[in-house]
Amino acid sequence: MENLILSHEQIQHKIKRIAYQIYEANVDEKEIIVAGIEGGGLKLANKIASLLKKITEAKISLCKVKMDKKSPLESGVSTSMPEADYRDKSIVLIDDVLNSGTTLIYGVHHFLKTPIKQLKTAVLVNRNHKKYPVKADYKGISLSTSLHEHVHVAFDPKNYSVRLE
Repeated sequence: MENLILSHEQIQHKIKRIAYQIYEANVDEKEIIVAGIEGGGLKLANKIASLLKKITEAKISLCKVKMDKKSPLESGVSTSMPEADYRDKSIVLIDDVLNSGTTLIYGVHHFLKTPIKQLKTAVLVNRNHKKYPVKADYKGISLSTSLHEHVHVAFDPKNYSVRLE
């Protein structure tokens, strides 16, 4: 069974709203680091960064966050940006779906090893199955699902969708 949760237009609206919320929280910043977790998080981060570039004079820097989502502790977390480039900056860590919180907590932990100005998190879908004390500061939608259900986010060029499978 597959159910459409968010359509292309709804997702575009959610992305725009998240971008404006990030802008409002960083209105005085000279640079905002938009850090997307590889996969859907990076695709979402790209879309948010593109919108931010249109609505703020701040420099928007995109950072790719790499980790093995199945075993982030063993594999570690790395970024496409050297630590010096995000030191003392405002960072928004982005993933497509917040499920257990594992991916976000390891991403947060990575950035907290460096002195930073502010760290916020953003997700398109918050599933509320957290096993770690991490929350999404900006979220497109909160969804109560059972553990055996799967949320699939697709960023096909002209047809974004969120489906429950």
